[in-house]
Amino acid sequence: MFPQSAAHLIPQKEPFVMVDELLYADETRARTSFVITAENVLAINGVFQEGGLLENMAQTSAAHAGYSAYLENKPVKSGFIGAVKDLNIVSLPSVGEVLITDVVIENQIFNVTLVSAKVRCADTIIASCEMKIFLEEDNLDVG
Repeated sequence: MFPQSAAHLIPQKEPFVMVDELLYADETRARTSFVITAENVLAINGVFQEGGLLENMAQTSAAHAGYSAYLENKPVKSGFIGAVKDLNIVSLPSVGEVLITDVVIENQIFNVTLVSAKVRCADTIIASCEMKIFLEEDNLDVG
């Protein structure tokens, strides 16, 4: 079943897609891969920027949520980053490099998910953080 294209698992669309494949997912973890291209909007002068690394971690979390929705035959929800804690960027990768990103769901309450994330490039951790992600709420028809 893995790997599979992440395009249908995330709400983001080109040119703002920062994950290529979902390599693994279970109830609390996900791993994605991403090849940085020269055409990427967050690659400037051949270097993938800090915002790209943060978005890559958030989209890995989105791919996890999208995969869970896919398994339940539900639509992919949109979400947004509510908070970032302990962001550590060690280095910025270059065009052509492959990122492997892991997220772990630390806690989930209603539509708020707390994840820890790590980005590796050539087996070296280059970025990490915790982030709070808010998913759109289900429309509840109470009438």
